[in-house]
Amino acid sequence: MPITHKPFAGLNPRVTGFRCIRCGILLPVADYLEGCPACLDQNRPASLAVEYREFPASLDQLADWQVYSDHVTLGEGNTPLVSLEDLASETGIGSLHLKNEGANPTGSHKDRMSRFVVQRALEAGAPTVAAASSGNAGVSLAAYAAKAGLGCVVVTTSEMNPNWRRAIEMHGATLLATETPERRWQVLADRVRVGDWYPATNFSVPPVGSNPFGVDGYRSIAFEIFHELGTSACTDIIVPTSRADLLWGIARGYRDLQTAGLVEQPPRIHAVEPFGRISKVLAGQDYRGIFPGHSALTSIGGSTVTYQALDAIASCKGTAVVIEDEAAREDQKRLARCGFYLELSSAAALTGLRKLVAQGVITSDAAVVIVGTSNGFSEFQPFAHPIAMVG
Repeated sequence: MPITHKPFAGLNPRVTGFRCIRCGILLPVADYLEGCPACLDQNRPASLAVEYREFPASLDQLADWQVYSDHVTLGEGNTPLVSLEDLASETGIGSLHLKNEGANPTGSHKDRMSRFVVQRALEAGAPTVAAASSGNAGVSLAAYAAKAGLGCVVVTTSEMNPNWRRAIEMHGATLLATETPERRWQVLADRVRVGDWYPATNFSVPPVGSNPFGVDGYRSIAFEIFHELGTSACTDIIVPTSRADLLWGIARGYRDLQTAGLVEQPPRIHAVEPFGRISKVLAGQDYRGIFPGHSALTSIGGSTVTYQALDAIASCKGTAVVIEDEAAREDQKRLARCGFYLELSSAAALTGLRKLVAQGVITSDAAVVIVGTSNGFSEFQPFAHPIAMVG
């Protein structure tokens, strides 16, 4: 059931409600924290998307395309889109760009989501926001909550990277640890359902996407890429993916551009994963299943699939590609030698590109954008050798 808080006074006036991405039902504006209630009743969980009555004729005022035209901000967005000519030649494609989301204030794409979650929490009169997170989402939410003067709780595990832990605590948020990643969702669910916390992330099993107000923020990546490259200079976008908030947001952004008549055909949008989950569902398995696996790519780990991943891939004629940890480590080094130190899970986008080229999915005339979801400065790795000493 939806949870209705205070009125939506600051909402973009073009917003008419929330539409289910699976069954298509249109619902009034409210806080649907577990996705579409009709699909949930059928045990077919699916996310809801912000519905707009129309879109502007241009991207001159990007705020007019977003759920909140005015919101809490730390200066997120408008991240660099950098040409990687050497890597384009190395991978055998026409052109390659990196959308460097690590340049956001807290170092990841999550800032685009946190701004709208916190804005809605303020509007709703919710005193505390919360997330189940292993790192980037928790740091981002803690920062934006601090900016807004809200309380913040991040439910994690005892294995959390100490760099992320320090950042979250420095922002004044509370950390709670559970024995397993799955238990985080139950802790979050219990407190959300009694009204103690306003959630940024999913807590349902099987999962849906994160808070739909927040996921709407990822559409802006598509708008920025289109604004800078236009249509013909982008044929494929490659996105490191777990439960597909970012993947879906970019895909939806391009579909909205198409609806507005600004794009004739959106680029293909591909998901990169560390072990088969989405790819298995695309091959016929039930998206509600459990797909266990182990990987060092923790930011895109997890054993579940969301319906929004399938919707994003189908709507933009993409696919999912599985990559190996060691190949991602090599590409992390390769990108660093180009000047971009990305988190391992972010560098996986380049690894996915290589594999898609090898499979013939991406051809030599392609114009590709890889999304670097976060920088590598928060990574914690022990060093095998000491720093060289000088006299």
